[in-house]
Parts: sequence; structure tokens; C-alpha cells
Amino acid sequence: MRVMTFNLRFENDRDGSNAWSLRREMVVAVIESYSPSILGTQEGTCSQIDYLQDHLSDYYLHTPRRVFDDTCQYPTLFVRKDEFDVAGGTEFWLSKTPEVHRSMDWDSAFPRLISYASLRTVTTQQELFVAVTHLDHIGIRARYEQGKIIADWRDRQSDPIIIMGDFNDSPESPVHWTLTAPETDLRDTWQVLGHKEDINSFTYHGFQGIPQKTRMDWILISSHFRVTEGHIIMDHSAGRYPSDHFPYMATMEWASVHKDRKT
Repeated sequence: MRVMTFNLRFENDRDGSNAWSLRREMVVAVIESYSPSILGTQEGTCSQIDYLQDHLSDYYLHTPRRVFDDTCQYPTLFVRKDEFDVAGGTEFWLSKTPEVHRSMDWDSAFPRLISYASLRTVTTQQELFVAVTHLDHIGIRARYEQGKIIADWRDRQSDPIIIMGDFNDSPESPVHWTLTAPETDLRDTWQVLGHKEDINSFTYHGFQGIPQKTRMDWILISSHFRVTEGHIIMDHSAGRYPSDHFPYMATMEWASVHKDRKT
């Protein structure tokens, strides 16, 4: 099973030669090339999500109860039709009033959302939860509180579970510690593989292809899975990149033995 998290960079005509209209075909090509079983995107506006839905015919677009408007950038799940059936799911805002559209609190610069699905594998009927999110890029307290909300939500869900997204923070941050604390039974796939935390692991590059800031795009998994590979995708064409983030993909399989986090 291949899981990819991909910050698309929102549709912004001020991006000039990196505008969405000039790179959207490259985005689709990258996704089709790696053919993730589950794709979680961030920053997608309505028109971007529509474009991906139209061009990724092998995928279900999962947007449960979503209120679409042109002011939002949505974290969104795409699930391969030949690998999974969608059994349910919904989404909520990472705020004190999660059911209120575009609600935000603390020092968050923008409203932030988590979207999740309950899936069942087509071949073996195994059940799992998957979620995609995007934490705030400005508010330090907001990121921490948003991380706590996700950790609390995770604690109420049945296993197994995969959470992915752009967390806008480093692997040394309180957000990462909160989400990977022992009681959550969530592990960072990059760290499980023993990969180094250095510039080569950074996932933001600002369309330059040169890693910057930190490794902010994570895929977290419960102990029901065994991760076999993690790969930061740096594909480009003629010096141009599909987004200002590198996609990150982890390959995993079901583990025969896992830890029961609740007694």
C-alpha cells in the first residue's frame, strides 16, 4: 500500500511561471507515475480539486459534508477505486467550534481542517481510517492546539489509522511530540525507517528544487502497519516543479503483530 501526501500550492496567478494552470498537468503526471493507493493533498482550492477529480479517474474523491467555497484551501483525500471501498467519514475544523465553517482560534492565520475516511480493502475486507490535514503556518500556539485536537480525535478512533499532511513544523516540535507520543500509537514513517533528519529530508523548496526550512510533510501510522519504504519525490521537468513542496510517499504493509495501546 502506497500513501502519498502532496501540498499542491494553492491556485495563485501571482506565481507567474509556477501558476497552477502551467503545472497542473505535471501534478497529475507525478500522481499517476507513482500511483499511490491513498493520496492526501493540501491547499487545494475548488477549481484545483475539480481538476484532479476530472483527471484522476482511478480515484474516489472523498469530500464528505464539505461546504465548498472559493475562499478555502482544503486538505483532501483521493482513494484508489480498485483497492478500497469508502465506508464513511467526515471532516471538521481545527478550532474550538469544529462544526462551524471556516472557524479558527488562537493565533491561527487561516482556518484549518482535517478530513478523514473509513476504508475497507477490496481484496481482504480489512478496515482502516485515513486522514489528511494542514496545520497553520503562522500561529505557534495554533499549531500546538490543532495537533492536540488531532491527537484527541485519534484517541477516539478504532485502529488501524494513517494520518498525513503538511504540519508546518519540524520533527523536533511539540506538535510532532504530541502526535507521536506513546499513547497515540502513531509513528512517523520517515523516522521508523531510520532516515536522517537533515537538509535532504526537507520537503519545502519554494519551486526552486533546493530543500528549505524543515521536513514538514509527514505520514504517521499506527502499529498495524509495517513501513517498508519512504521516498521524497523530487521529480521535475525542464527545471520546473509540480509544486513548492516535494510530495512524500511511504510504502507499507499490514503487520502481523501490533501493540494494543488500550488495556
